[in-house]
This record gives sequence, structure tokens and C-alpha cells, in this order.
Amino acid sequence: MGKPTGFIEFQRLSESSLPVAERLKNYNEFVLHLTDEQAKIQGARCMDCGVPFCSSGCPVNNIIPDWNDLVYRDNWKQALDVLHSTNNFPEFTGRICPAPCEAACTLNISDDAVGIKSIEHAIIDKGWEQGWVIPQLPTKKTGKKVAVVGSGPAGLACAQQLARAGHEVTLFEKNDRIGGLLRYGIPDFKFEKSHIDRRVAQLQAEGVIFRTGVFIGKDGDIGTNNLSKQTIAPETLLAEFDAVVLCGGAETPRDLPVTGRELNGVYNAMEFLSQQNRVNAGDTLPDQISATGKHVVVIGGGDTGSDCVGTSNRHGALSITQFEVMPRPPEQENRSLVWPNWPTKMRTSSSHEEGCQRDWAVSTKEFIGNNGKVEKLRAVRVEWKDGKMNEIVGTEFELKADLVLLAMGFVSPVQKVLDAFGVEKDARGNIKADTENYRTSLDKVFAAGDMRRGQSLVVWAIREGRQCARAVDEFLMGSSVLPR
Repeated sequence: MGKPTGFIEFQRLSESSLPVAERLKNYNEFVLHLTDEQAKIQGARCMDCGVPFCSSGCPVNNIIPDWNDLVYRDNWKQALDVLHSTNNFPEFTGRICPAPCEAACTLNISDDAVGIKSIEHAIIDKGWEQGWVIPQLPTKKTGKKVAVVGSGPAGLACAQQLARAGHEVTLFEKNDRIGGLLRYGIPDFKFEKSHIDRRVAQLQAEGVIFRTGVFIGKDGDIGTNNLSKQTIAPETLLAEFDAVVLCGGAETPRDLPVTGRELNGVYNAMEFLSQQNRVNAGDTLPDQISATGKHVVVIGGGDTGSDCVGTSNRHGALSITQFEVMPRPPEQENRSLVWPNWPTKMRTSSSHEEGCQRDWAVSTKEFIGNNGKVEKLRAVRVEWKDGKMNEIVGTEFELKADLVLLAMGFVSPVQKVLDAFGVEKDARGNIKADTENYRTSLDKVFAAGDMRRGQSLVVWAIREGRQCARAVDEFLMGSSVLPR
């Protein structure tokens, strides 16, 4: 695919970004997609490798060599069609997916992988610019009604596929805007919310009905972390619809139950991140959590922690320190040992480049404060042996902390929702359902995305939403022409 000798002639070209000083002034995206000519050259690097491990490394099984070759040959419209054949929302994955496809690229064994994600980004952006992304209306209606609960990438993908199959789809979202964690979890500087809005418009044109501010569960279970204005009982939903699909996120954060956890100034990361997204959307929050002029400590070394770093930098924090309990990973993986699997190696995000002190193999022991407000934390260095963490004697230290953000991942979906439906759970508290038919233990109730598999990537959510839609279509109609 591409040019037979392209991987020898051309070097990998990464997307460019705006300077740090400029991008810290706002919450806009700052990564610039490749020009047409740059994308063509990068597409030329795609090897005629025989077995495209990139496609199997991609959870939605994107047909990567084909659209790389089409971009190389300036056939952008067909490249977009091939891209959309496996991925409903490539502008989502082209921005926020970590690109396991590139780790699986055959060229990655001994050279820099093909820039798959950057080419995908260029294709879909060009598609929107040229007006090629249009609603796809069903040829006939089935008369069947499906309720999809949760409007993140799994719910959106499932709803779109079912609507295109001719079903009447209603998508329920407990918050005031569509998008799930895409809307209120990922910072705007990584993913502007206009990308969600134009897809919502497309889905509406295809017949999907959106109902926001609606919590599916029992009265009294809404809580205070969403903007629901109405509660609908699962029994009501099951009576009104022929099938129900649960596509909520894994929203229960992993907590740190140490002394001082109750102090003001110690928050779960999503409390901090979602508030800033709401403010960016035009909401007024008088009690917004702010990092301005504060010494910030982020506990957790993953993507959510990185997002806290980037947001704190934009607030104007005095200092930012990020702790990770695991050891510092190697700068470069042993490719011959781990390829084509996703490797553990040192990763530096754009937020880290903007300013952050990072520290590894650190465990937080206590939060210390005065008058109910956190002022510092006490931590200790640890070592790992035989999979077990051991504290290193004599390495305890204290660090000033006016704001502590817990970004240690998520453990499960909201249990009250699962309990309200009465579906069977797996050992981790997720809905129990397989990946063949996505059916739960409750008749005509299906589950997909993080609510079924646990915390995962947006690309996995899209895959499960698509596959679940096919399973629902087969359940309702006896067969399905939707792709898996």
C-alpha cells in the first residue's frame, strides 16, 4: 500500500502544535492536522506488509492500508468512505485515541511507525470541510423502538447504527448536554465540543431522538453529580421500548482512603475537569474548583492525571506535581519482545510539556491540613517486587499542597443504575454480558461500552456500540445487515 519504497524514502512526520505560551491562554485545540501534501507523503510510508497488524491492533478494525493508499493517490472522498465503514466518529479517535494501531504497525518493529492517527485526523477534517459528512437515512422503517441509555461514544455509535437500520431510537442522557465523558471529562484543549455537536445534528437528521436531563433509575438515586431534571424507572422504559441498551460510562472513581481525605481541597479529578468544561460551555459556577495561585498535586499518572495538569496550567497554578505509584517506565520498549502489543514505556503528553514535576514509585500516606483545608501531604517512596508494593524505610517526605486531584482511574459504572435494573454483574461490578450478543441477564436489555467492559478507550466504546447495535437488530428482526 502507498508507495512501495515510501517507508525507505520518507521519515515519519508528526502533527505540529501551537507554542506552549500561546496555547495556555485559552482552552482551544492546538494540534494542527497535516496538509494534503504532508498526509500524502505519510500515506506513502504504509508498507505492503502482507498482514496488516495495524488493523487487528485497532479495536474497530479500521481498514488502514486501504485509506492510506487512497490518501497517497489523492482519493480523499473514497478514503473517507473506507474510514467511515468501520468508525462512526473518526474525528473523536483522530484526536484522543492513543493509537494502538501504530504500536502494531509492521514498520514499528525497526523504524518509526506509520502516522496512522494523523492521517485519520486529516481525512475526517477534510471530509467535514468539503461537506462530505451527511446524514444517512434508512430506506425503510421497522416500527421497532429502542432506548439507548448514555450518550458517550458507545451510546452515540449504537444509536446511529440502529437508526440507520430503520429503528426508532431515543437516546437518554442524565446530564444537560449530550456527550457523556466526551463532553464533561475530556478537556476542550484536547477535544473541542463542536465535534460532538455536529454529530448530534447528523444523528437528529437520521431520526435519533435525544432526551437530556433524564436519569434512568429510581427516585432518590440521582445524586448531585449530574443535572438530571427527571427520573424514569427501568420498568417504564422496558414497557415503552422493544429493546433497551445500557451504554453509560465507568463513572465510579478509585478513591484514596487515607487520613485527611475529607479535607477541603482534595477532590476526584472529574469534579475538577467537568467543572471547567461546563464553564467553557457558558455555565456559571460560583464555587468552581480552581488551581489559580495554588500548589497542585495530581495523584495518578494516566491520561486523566495529564488532563488535570493541562487544566491546572491554564488556571495559573504556582506549581504542579504529579505522582505515580508504579515505577518509572523505560524510555523505549523492547520492540522485538512486545510488538505488536501495546507497550509500557515512558510517555510525555502535551500537558506535561507545558509544565509539571513528575515523580514515580510514590505512595501518598496522609493529607495534612488546618481549619479543614489541606495544606500538605505526606508520602513515601516504594519499590515493587513480585507484583507487591513495599515501602522503602526512611524515604517519607512532605510536600506542600493547596489542591490535590485524585486521578487514579475508575472502578465501575454507577451501581445504583445497575441495581435499579437488577442486571447480573461480573466480579468487577460491571454489567455481565458477552461480546457475541451483548445481552444482559434481563430480557431485552443489552449493555455495551464501559458499563460492560469497565474503564477503557473511546475506540473500544465505539466498537462495542457498533457490535451491540447489530446484536439488537438481530434480536428485533431475526437477522441484520449491520456490520460488526
